[in-house]
Amino acid sequence: MPRFDVSTDARLTVVDVTDEVREAIADSALDEGEHVCTVFSEHTTAGVVVNEAESRLLGDVESYLEQAVPDSGWDHDTLDGNADSHLRALLLGNSASVPVVDGDLALGRWQSILLVECDGPRDRTLRVVVR
Repeated sequence: MPRFDVSTDARLTVVDVTDEVREAIADSALDEGEHVCTVFSEHTTAGVVVNEAESRLLGDVESYLEQAVPDSGWDHDTLDGNADSHLRALLLGNSASVPVVDGDLALGRWQSILLVECDGPRDRTLRVVVR
């Protein structure tokens, strides 16, 4: 099962991983036809989504998550101070599935696969499963 690592450089940031997913698909030696690719984060404080990778929108996503989930005031913070990261990732989900047609992602015109880091900076591992 292909996987790859992503290094993030901020506590809350969005990283376009579409090219890395395409490379993982190419390494999967798929037969022609239709498949489904699932990109899965092995982490409870990072999410995977499909959306537009336009820089202003990515900043808006970060701002939205900061406003939707306050940084502090959560019970889990007494353990390790990152409850906000868990809750933000919970809103996003830890995986995204995309059709694959004839060996390539069948994304819409403006769609990209995005890793949303909620507890960085960190090194993250994403798994790519194609069936």
